[in-house]
Amino acid sequence: MTYCLGVINRAGLVIAADSRTNAGVDYISAYRKLFDFSIPGERALLLCTSGNLAVTQSILTLIEREIQDQAKVNLHSQKTLYDTACYVGDKIRQVQERDRPWLERDGIDFQCNFLVGGQLQGEDPKLFLVYAQGNCIQATPETPFLQIGETKYGKPILDRTITFNTDLNAVAKCALLSIDSTMKSNLSVGPPINLIMYERDSFQVCHRLQLRLGAPYLAKIRNLWEDSVRHAFDRMPDIDWQPEDDAEDILID
Repeated sequence: MTYCLGVINRAGLVIAADSRTNAGVDYISAYRKLFDFSIPGERALLLCTSGNLAVTQSILTLIEREIQDQAKVNLHSQKTLYDTACYVGDKIRQVQERDRPWLERDGIDFQCNFLVGGQLQGEDPKLFLVYAQGNCIQATPETPFLQIGETKYGKPILDRTITFNTDLNAVAKCALLSIDSTMKSNLSVGPPINLIMYERDSFQVCHRLQLRLGAPYLAKIRNLWEDSVRHAFDRMPDIDWQPEDDAEDILID
């Protein structure tokens, strides 16, 4: 399992991912899940993966090979980011159709998902989630973040904090807290954590970060967040077990 998320707003885009791959309690390893296919000055293009590692690596290999071979249709020949997401969906179908019979025969889960985000000339920044079936959905101002992998533990902080107008640096900080919250609750998600922040209309990635196990910043934000949550909890009023409005009804029953 893994956890990846992307957040888009007026100022740009943030994408973050952990690197843990878990094939059992006695086999845990790390593989990069966040990839930069940008062409500086022309297009910013970021891909994030979750799911069956062999399938996602095959898809990435096909994408890279078509770019290197300068195939007529490749990742960099797409005219819009939606077309780019559809192209990635086509590669997902291609690999799954090739490997599906053998994986199904042995009962192996071959599902995978991709986040595709960035900006092409003539467009606003966009963010898509491409499903295992090859179709996709787009992040919107009303729903500015998309997640793949182990999503449930890191979602509450995004729901309570992120809007389309949130400062981009604050978005990056929230993304790290979302991943840290997931790591706290699920051992299948772990460092190194890769984080990229893309600023609108720059058409190049200038802000990237990798945080490894034991990174001081990760420890700092975890401790501060836990202290803040405990402090907020301590300020919550105690439960009123018998509200005044209901006291008479309770006595009558």
